[in-house]
Formats: sequence, structure tokens, C-alpha cells
Amino acid sequence: MKRVIAAIVVKDGLAVQSIGFARYLPVGRPEIAARFFDSWDADEVLLVDIDATCEGRLIDLDMVRRVAAEIHCPLAVGGGIRSGNDIRALLNAGADKVVIASEIAAHPGLLTAEAARFGAQCLIACVDYRTTPAGPRAFARGGRANTGIDPVTLATRHAAAGAGEILLHSIDRDGARAGYDLAMARSVGAAVTVPVICLGGAGHPGHVRAALALDGVSAVAIGNMLNYTEHAIATIKAWLADGGVPVRLDTPADYRGTARLADGRLARLPDAVLEAQIFERAPEYML
Repeated sequence: MKRVIAAIVVKDGLAVQSIGFARYLPVGRPEIAARFFDSWDADEVLLVDIDATCEGRLIDLDMVRRVAAEIHCPLAVGGGIRSGNDIRALLNAGADKVVIASEIAAHPGLLTAEAARFGAQCLIACVDYRTTPAGPRAFARGGRANTGIDPVTLATRHAAAGAGEILLHSIDRDGARAGYDLAMARSVGAAVTVPVICLGGAGHPGHVRAALALDGVSAVAIGNMLNYTEHAIATIKAWLADGGVPVRLDTPADYRGTARLADGRLARLPDAVLEAQIFERAPEYML
């Protein structure tokens, strides 16, 4: 099964829409966003505090607890993780997985040690990257520090060191809605034997389908795109299922076979169909 992960980016304690790690639009409380995404059939929720590393602190544990209490799907958490004690604190707060980026770029031995301690299945190594004059390069500290390392090389190192999954994040495409970086995803997927998650660029269900069609890509993470319409994840997964992509469908809101507009949104039903539904009883979830 392919997975659709709901990404919640946190800045100053609020869920935000991120555009290139440079512009941020407030969405609201992270736990409320997580509750909706879970009810819309998210396979996982990804919660990341983008300021934590640069501010020298761990993501707020109380916030992690609030988010974990609102959802039933797995929760992956990142932001400011520097040690095994941080990982343990997050797992105790309700996280099922942790996402580590900056610290393992500088100290790859952390992955090996903590994989032996907690198991590789709960460790996601994040590779944030952007295009530079020298080509694609991995960045640390919220996209501020150029590591000088090619993303494929860094992903390969992380997988060998003990990461259970690779989160491949294109900073250039963050919030651009232009589609995932398929060329990079294809290269990383071919270079590692662990699952790859693509993040950055989703703006249309077709973008999601294109990424999930790649060998080695087991999941996509979607951020901004989920904030524009109700039942966003359920409608995206219906599009995927209609296209033959194996996804979990576990919601009363089944949009398979529904007509779509060019931008991927659901088309309006004919008036006769809508009028016939006036006196039909609908489950609370559907309202």
C-alpha cells in the first residue's frame, strides 16, 4: 500500500502554510489540523517545528501530546532532536516515529546508536535540499546551512547508518504547487533500500500519483494543499484509487468515480442529484 501523509508545519506554536521556508501563513492550532486530517483518512500525520533546531530547543512536548490525543493514525514528529533522550521524550509523549535532520547531517553516528536502541522503524532521516550553483545540495538548520553534500549521497549514508525511512524534502518546491521533484526522488529511490517519502510541491492529485508511481517511493507528505478544501485527503486518495494506485480507503466519504475539474477539485453535482439528497439522512461525518 502507498501512503498519504498529512504534514503540519509549526512556527511559533501555530500550524502554518510554508512557502519556500521564507513565507508563512497561519492555519491554526496543530491539534485541530491533525484531528481533521485524521478524520479525512490520513495514513500518518507528520508534525515538524521548523524553528526548534535554530532556537536550540526540542519541539514542544505538550503540543505533541495534544496532537497525539486527537488522532488514531501514526504520528511522526521532528524539530530540534539532538540525542537519544530527545527521541525517548517524544516517543513517551505519543510520537510513533521521529524525524531527524540537522543533527544527523553533522553526527551520523546518532542514527546507528539510536536505531540499535529504539529500532530503525521509528527513525526517519530527513534530507532537506535545494538547488545551488554547484547543483542540488542538502541543507541543515531549517534550510539555512549548506552541508555541501549531494542529497543522494546523504540519503544513502543515512540509510546505511540505520534510518528506517528517508524523508526527501525539496525546499525550492515548498509551497510552489508545481509537483514533486521526480528526478531526485527517482535517484534517491534507486540508491537506498528503505522507503522514501516525498515532500514539497504537491498542488494537484496528479502530482501525488506521479510521485507514488516511482519505484522506491512508498509515501508522499502533503502540507499546504490539504488546507484548501474539505475532505482533501479522502478526495486525493479516491483519485489515486481510480488511477490504480493501491491506497487504504477507510472513510464513509468515498469519492471514487466522481467527476473532477481541471485543477483536481471535485466537480459540482447536477442540481437534480443535489435536490434528491435534500431529505436523505447523512452520517454526521459527511456533513
